[in-house]
Amino acid sequence: MPETAVIPVDAARSGTGSSPSNPTLAEALPDGRWLDLLAPRHAATTVMLCMGVALFAFNGFLVTTVMPSAIAEIGGGNLIAWSVSLYLIGSIVSGASAAGLKSRFGARLVMLAATLLFLGGTLAAALATSMPQVLLGRMAQGLGEGIVAALCYALIPALYPVRLVPKVFGAEAMVWAVASFGGPFAAGWITETLSWRAAFLVNIPLGLIFLLLAVKTATPREKSDTGGRIPLAPLLLLAAGLLVLLSAGSVADLGGSALTVIVGLLLIGTSVIRDRKAPHRLMPQGAFGFGSTVGAGLWVVLLMPVAQATSAVYIVFGLQHVFGYGPTAAGGFGAVMAMSWSVVAVLIANLSSPSARRRAIQGGPVLQCAGMILVALGMTKHLLPVLVLGQIFVGAAFGSSWSYLNQMLMASSPTTERDKTSGLLPTLQSAGYAIGAALAGLTANSLGFAGSADPDRLGSVLSATFMVPIFWTVPAIILARRAVRKAVDPWGPSPAPI
Repeated sequence: MPETAVIPVDAARSGTGSSPSNPTLAEALPDGRWLDLLAPRHAATTVMLCMGVALFAFNGFLVTTVMPSAIAEIGGGNLIAWSVSLYLIGSIVSGASAAGLKSRFGARLVMLAATLLFLGGTLAAALATSMPQVLLGRMAQGLGEGIVAALCYALIPALYPVRLVPKVFGAEAMVWAVASFGGPFAAGWITETLSWRAAFLVNIPLGLIFLLLAVKTATPREKSDTGGRIPLAPLLLLAAGLLVLLSAGSVADLGGSALTVIVGLLLIGTSVIRDRKAPHRLMPQGAFGFGSTVGAGLWVVLLMPVAQATSAVYIVFGLQHVFGYGPTAAGGFGAVMAMSWSVVAVLIANLSSPSARRRAIQGGPVLQCAGMILVALGMTKHLLPVLVLGQIFVGAAFGSSWSYLNQMLMASSPTTERDKTSGLLPTLQSAGYAIGAALAGLTANSLGFAGSADPDRLGSVLSATFMVPIFWTVPAIILARRAVRKAVDPWGPSPAPI
């Protein structure tokens, strides 16, 4: 079975590429099989990408599990929130610069350096004798993981034929679900059986395996200074905006917290504006505009996690303190969204019709809107089945649209800017969760969340808090439709291997 079809790039990009005599790439290629991901030419890449996702997911859930034990030994409980915030800031900032670093130094060297930085941060956190040392390690972990995640996304269209790209995203979704469901249990068991330091050190053998796979998979390319310079002003503004935004939760005064969120968002917005004017940009041309597939689609990539972040922050808390479930049961119900995402992503990866893929992209934000309505209703009426059904809908929203949305954005970018678009996708996802968490915290605190211990009062506060994300899904619905309409050939040809 041939890996690619001989179709001129210009024909694939044209609007007339769907006729029988001049088919689009999606119509010309046979459907990919799941086993093709483990074919000799793809096996090492598939394992590497899945391991990169597993490391990213595991370390996202690791801290909340091990930090209480770490604090009991080394103190620093007042800094616990920064163990997540600094990791996020590091991953977002480094992810935004990954395309420029790859262009300047080559994919292999950047991947190896980022992995070594992650491993160094892991050792620093595991061997720490004070909380500031843990935070330093977490920052290094984030800086390394941000680049790794961005480059892993860039490798997907570069090293797989178009027909297998949805399967790759489906495999990654399965790994993410396993990590999100099993990660906290594994980290808890290691902490209780051995120590919190051992839970951090699990990353060492996994990271070394990833390092070896990266050496094999991320082939070097010619270095180029063209497009390889990183604009420092937008990058510093982005870092400052994230730092201010994520510090909003530590501001006790509600007015001060609101001002902090606004200033943080303004700094991030200024970063985007400055980047558009820079001769060498962090983001692809037209990013966050409304006149192109890439511009509108990147908004969807950002807005869907912004809406989902409220559930990520408060769903397990609500199940424990409003519904009365224990930590294990609440955590299990909280993982329903991730499981739904994975199941739907696997099922939806078999779509071969371009029109069906377009409908999947457009339907994702619609499903998310319906799911958030059900979650808010379930929280308001204390109806667990309705709340869980809402979580299933939200997971299905990501599972149905995420892989095809990402693939469409990669294919719609000019070849010279595809690395920027690909690397920006996981970065925007993390940024969306950070922004959404800050906005959710501001909403909940403005309604009296911090000062309420009564379950009925907490239920009322969380009910109102869960209604706000519904409004974030409305522009996502509109922009998803616009992005699809603007796409000429959303399943266009893959770029040449890096």
